[in-house]
Amino acid sequence: MPDLLIELFSEEIPARMQARAAEELKKRMTDGLVEAGLTYAGASAFHTPRRLTLTVHGLLAESPMVREERKGPRVDAPEKAIEGFLRGAGLSRDQLEERDEKKGRVFYAVIEKPGRPAAGIVAEELEKIIRTFPWPKSMRWGAGSLRWVRPLHSILCILCDEGGASVVPLDIDGITAGDSTEGHRFMAPGRFAVRDFEHYQTELKRRFVVLDAGERADAIWQEASNQAFASGLELVEDRGLLAEVAGLVEWPVVLMGEIGAEFLELPPEVLQTSMKEHQKFFSVKNPKTGRIERFVTVANRETRDNGATILAGNQKVLSARLSDAKFFWENDLRVAQKEKMQPWRDQLANVTFHAKLGSQAERIERIAALAAEIAPALGADADLAAEAARIAKADLSSEMVYEFPELQGLMGRYYAEAAGFAPEVAAACEEHYSPLGPTDDVPSAKVSATVALADKLDTLTGFWAIDEKPTGSKDPFALRRAALGVIRILLEHKSVLPLQATFVKCHGLSEDVAADLLSFFHDRLKVHLRDEGVRHDVIDACLAMPGNDDLVSMVARARALSEVLGTEDGANLVQGFKRANNILTKEEEKDGVAYEFGADPKFAEAEEEVALFNALEAAKPKLDAANKAEDFASAMATLATLRAPIDAFFEAVQVNTDNEVVRRNRLNLLSTIRSTVLQVADLTRIEA
Repeated sequence: MPDLLIELFSEEIPARMQARAAEELKKRMTDGLVEAGLTYAGASAFHTPRRLTLTVHGLLAESPMVREERKGPRVDAPEKAIEGFLRGAGLSRDQLEERDEKKGRVFYAVIEKPGRPAAGIVAEELEKIIRTFPWPKSMRWGAGSLRWVRPLHSILCILCDEGGASVVPLDIDGITAGDSTEGHRFMAPGRFAVRDFEHYQTELKRRFVVLDAGERADAIWQEASNQAFASGLELVEDRGLLAEVAGLVEWPVVLMGEIGAEFLELPPEVLQTSMKEHQKFFSVKNPKTGRIERFVTVANRETRDNGATILAGNQKVLSARLSDAKFFWENDLRVAQKEKMQPWRDQLANVTFHAKLGSQAERIERIAALAAEIAPALGADADLAAEAARIAKADLSSEMVYEFPELQGLMGRYYAEAAGFAPEVAAACEEHYSPLGPTDDVPSAKVSATVALADKLDTLTGFWAIDEKPTGSKDPFALRRAALGVIRILLEHKSVLPLQATFVKCHGLSEDVAADLLSFFHDRLKVHLRDEGVRHDVIDACLAMPGNDDLVSMVARARALSEVLGTEDGANLVQGFKRANNILTKEEEKDGVAYEFGADPKFAEAEEEVALFNALEAAKPKLDAANKAEDFASAMATLATLRAPIDAFFEAVQVNTDNEVVRRNRLNLLSTIRSTVLQVADLTRIEA
């Protein structure tokens, strides 16, 4: 069984596209091979800035012969029908078989397709892949029609077995497949022949190309960490940047440089962001002070002066970049300190949030009013919450955030501190955007959480008011994320906030629209609780209860019910309740009456019947107290104690007895069971 080796060698591929492109090459080629009948043992894809590589192990040398039978028309069918069948099968009449069937003799075509050599299939599939490859952006060059992410220089495509390597015949717009490739552009120019994948990978490394992107990333991280440690410093972890830099070099050479003393007092986040965004530098910090003091750059070649010239050039460019950042920082600080950020707040009146929802300034006033109103629910100071809401987005107008939008919020905290605002207000500037996702932390400070909640509620109610809701997988305004943020803030702060009434106040939503938005929250809540292991039917059973817009209470009820249903008593209680409810519903429908007048223990005949009366009577005050205190764990535990007497009742008593008085009394007793259980959760929604 031969092995297949493919390399598509081009000008530099953007780092962000490499990994996905390598996997796409692997998927498309292996899918195509299998569809053509060529199975294989394993496949691996690799990428560097200049090449996409695929190796396929244990490939069949040729596809198997395929034998296909097609049933045709009857032998006495019209001639045109038979001719059509012959054309479709590609056979002549004398090649057909006649077979006896129930409705007469029928023509059959037996078509045998011989196997094809692997080389022909590979060539066919690879050409199709190259011509239709789904690059996010592609280009043409020269006079050819071929499109690729960057000019494609060569194609290595060989099948290797014990007898050696053979080139797969292939020509795409004048690029003829061969058995050679190139090493490092500068350190080992020139082509070399390849025998197999092992030889290919070894020879590339000899020619200063590390094929495996993971190996390049590990080497960069290890060497950069070692250099930082040797200077008593610490490399700032950034896995995203590490993956990107590993895609910029084929032979990583790690160099550590100095940051000018005049820039060391800039906020560390400003230094880190500027160096990362503009020059792909890693930050190196002093672990004692947290200050960024040096940088690490990764060159793509070794030099005689050990990188001194490269570092000097990088430091020169870095100084220019950081001079801009320093200028923005100093200008912004003056606005914050002298004018308490007011000019920035005024500018937001000219920034449209949404054509139908007004300017950012108008939105901020809505958020401030809402923050003051809901502050008590989170235990926050209403005045501080409103003040924080009014300045939380002021930094959007600052020069630093205009240059680096990813620093919004963080710079707001720095500027609010410089302006002399209360620490709670400054913290809210940074934290009110959180949580941004399911793993992001919820703001722990009460003022921050209040502003974050008001911000998200205004967004959600606003877009519901103008009927801009998520549809299918589309959610351009991240409303699902905002709803999950509201849910997590309320739950983690244990804040009781009636959502439906709040929706109506936010944007004057009608009751119907507010109810629709609440349903959207319930859907998000189901997803959130499902990750905790709470079943959807358990959530539905609790959502059916009054007050389901108080998420804290609703979730406490769902968690308690979920825990009880995990016990034998809980599971059996559900069965007992459903049996009682089914009998009662059927008899009420048959009799045309509702048995809701209360059962009388004096008509009880069986001992088990008396015991059930006593159990329900004993449970009532406990359930009332637990429900009033929203102690759902106690309420569920009390319900679970009813399991045994309900089971015993059904075991010993016939509900539909001939004595009509006793029958009605027992049906009323079932009604008491139903109403007692439904005080806590709607168990009719629990799946069997």
